[in-house]
Amino acid sequence: MRVLTLAAVCLSLLALSPAAGAATPVRGAAPRHLHGFLLRADEPAEDSFARTPSFAWDPVGGAVRYQFQLATSSTFRESGLVYTAANLTTPVAAPSLTLPWITGNPHALFARVRAIKRSSATPWSAPFGFDMEPNAAPKPLPSEPGLLRWTPIEGADSYQVWFIDINNPTAKMEDVFTNVLDEREFYTFHRSTSWTGTIRWRIRALRLQNDPDQVKNHLPAVTYGPWSPVYSSTNTPYVTGPITLGHTVSDVIASGDSSPAHRLMPGFTFNGDTALDGTKVELFRVYIFTDRQCLNRVYTSAIVGGPAYAPRPYGPLALPANAAAIPAARSSYLRDGSEPDSYSFDGEQMKPMESEPASTPTTAVPADSDSTSAVSAAAGPTQLKFGGNVGAPVDLWDTEWPSSGYYWTVVAVGAVSPGALTTSTATVSALGALSTSAVSGAGFSIGDTLLIGNGGNQESATIVGVSGGTLTFASPLKFGHGVGEPIVRTGWNLQYVDLELPQDVCTLGRVARFGKNSEPSLTAAGELFASGLSPSGRLTAGQAFYGYPLIAWTPALGASAYEVQWSRTRYPFAPQPNPQNQNALGTMTGATSAVLPLKAGTWYYRVRGFNLSLPTGAQQMSWSDPAKIVVAKPKFRVVGGGK
Repeated sequence: MRVLTLAAVCLSLLALSPAAGAATPVRGAAPRHLHGFLLRADEPAEDSFARTPSFAWDPVGGAVRYQFQLATSSTFRESGLVYTAANLTTPVAAPSLTLPWITGNPHALFARVRAIKRSSATPWSAPFGFDMEPNAAPKPLPSEPGLLRWTPIEGADSYQVWFIDINNPTAKMEDVFTNVLDEREFYTFHRSTSWTGTIRWRIRALRLQNDPDQVKNHLPAVTYGPWSPVYSSTNTPYVTGPITLGHTVSDVIASGDSSPAHRLMPGFTFNGDTALDGTKVELFRVYIFTDRQCLNRVYTSAIVGGPAYAPRPYGPLALPANAAAIPAARSSYLRDGSEPDSYSFDGEQMKPMESEPASTPTTAVPADSDSTSAVSAAAGPTQLKFGGNVGAPVDLWDTEWPSSGYYWTVVAVGAVSPGALTTSTATVSALGALSTSAVSGAGFSIGDTLLIGNGGNQESATIVGVSGGTLTFASPLKFGHGVGEPIVRTGWNLQYVDLELPQDVCTLGRVARFGKNSEPSLTAAGELFASGLSPSGRLTAGQAFYGYPLIAWTPALGASAYEVQWSRTRYPFAPQPNPQNQNALGTMTGATSAVLPLKAGTWYYRVRGFNLSLPTGAQQMSWSDPAKIVVAKPKFRVVGGGK
């Protein structure tokens, strides 16, 4: 009889593999040349990696699938298994888990693979030993007074800065998602160079861990790299006079239309201490708008003491709530906390973006507006799982720089004692109520003390919350109150009030422009970052494959997760359903590689990152340029004859 075999692995043979639990004879040679890599299987050999690598090996003739394992033991004891994959159809693997920093003598992590044929299995391959070592700590970059700046680290999700000289009572640490940090602790209510002249700091890169439960033996993987040495940054004395704008600073230092766009959220620098009306001030706020008249506000900063502001995702400083606390603020470093009530020049209550609720990370392929279908494709199932709080959404969306961009300015802020204020109850308040409805809640602030009622039912209360006309109190009311009873403020906290209107200062020229364009990942550098089985049955890195190819890409600055899509055409790019992801239009991963489930034909794929410091539901970054990849059809040949 005549026997047909495939020149390379045929995916349809998966159905012919031995039944679960059946004994499988071990025969033949084990897979050879198992190795790890980051972008292409043919890159120079490495055995130490700063992010989870991909893996490849020489294909085995007759294999219908491969089993792959990672472990902390070269003997692959069950308790040492970190990751397993049992149904790989091509000789490549793209683990999506976060591997721990781990080193050995000579190695501490090991990979192995074996081929499963129709009626037998090969021995396991020789172990490939490797280590996981973090990149070196960030180093300082040139900056401007009041602003720390450092080298971005490939693959870092965020950074932690340690202010060496602040301990009140514990060490002061700040986490940020960009590569700049303002020195607000040193400048707020301080002007002497004894406070601001020299700033000592250390820094380390942080990474998010995608679903620790993926690690089979639950081996912990810390989220931080090594601390840097102690760095010292020196500031010149504070410049007085009219407020003037400086530069926007992140991965680039920009000063307007002729400058490149920022890939990371910038910091903002300025000088001066004098408002338009000549008032001397020591507090400032940055506003960002989409128009040159400074009307459509998209970002409100925390209040800082200057001369720089950079967004922090975990909140502003706890500014003094009353006048009596200001002397103490002048003799100490303020801790993080919440800002007291603050208002714009025209009376609008302000809330810094740093105080907004934490963003929700994108963990599934979003509903895609690029689909050619008349009906929008539904979002995919959850594929990623991030623990912890990623902080407030303190980043900005992309712009088409320089044709469009953002406008920013700085206004002077004053700490004001608001004085007495009177309103009346709008509804009945029962005995024991924790709140009352006032005719107007305007001007009331958290911490204000009140007298409520007339004569026999008059009582004092302290405000702990204001929402419209509803005033919430620290303790239950001791009396009931009817409609129209007086509410009189008798004690009050400081309010922080803008002393200038952004529209006015922008009209007079105190406005500057900048662009923000997220960094796309690179899917090629001359040659495609793709690896897999060649049509002739060999391991290859290139553009043409048989079976499912593995693609890789460079980490994008600011990205913590990635989405991959594929299309039959380059333009229009029409994302195709992913049968391995409930037919969502693509796949999500926390890694920088993925195996694409492509059928035979010519395909185009693209990759984009997700910036978790953007608002929930709008964290998409720029797409990479579509890359072409070809998957060959199976080839058959006659290898035997007879009946």
